[in-house]
Amino acid sequence: MTNDFDQAMEEMQTAIIEDARKTFSEQVIQRWINPRQMGEIRDPQAYGQVMGPCGDTLTMFLKIEGGRIIDARFLTSGCMTTIAAGCMACELAIGRSTEEAFTIGQELILAKLGGLPKESEHCALLASNTLRAALSDYLEKKDRLRKRLSRKQ
Repeated sequence: MTNDFDQAMEEMQTAIIEDARKTFSEQVIQRWINPRQMGEIRDPQAYGQVMGPCGDTLTMFLKIEGGRIIDARFLTSGCMTTIAAGCMACELAIGRSTEEAFTIGQELILAKLGGLPKESEHCALLASNTLRAALSDYLEKKDRLRKRLSRKQ
């Protein structure tokens, strides 16, 4: 019984992935199936959370050292395209300075994903906006610390 169930589930999963390949690029499929950047960072230097127009929520965590993003992770309640876009935004951010990461917009994410159907393009905007929210959080914390230190002198 279990073998029949497992086989049926595997066949269903294969059919879903093959159907998705008719609409989505391999970059989208791979980031949906194996989202390497999905997860949380303990004690992140930056955190952002944005809800998109479709109701998907994307949360991003950044680890920053010396003004460079050394790790980026995300969590989402969203669909496969939100997962792929969040993953790509994190991948693009890692290794960049915080200033460079602010330039990661919807168009760059869409291009690196090989495009998305028109009705899913907002997922790339959600990922870009969430990254920028996390970067803004970092800059606000940095500014508060600078002000606190200057008052002590």
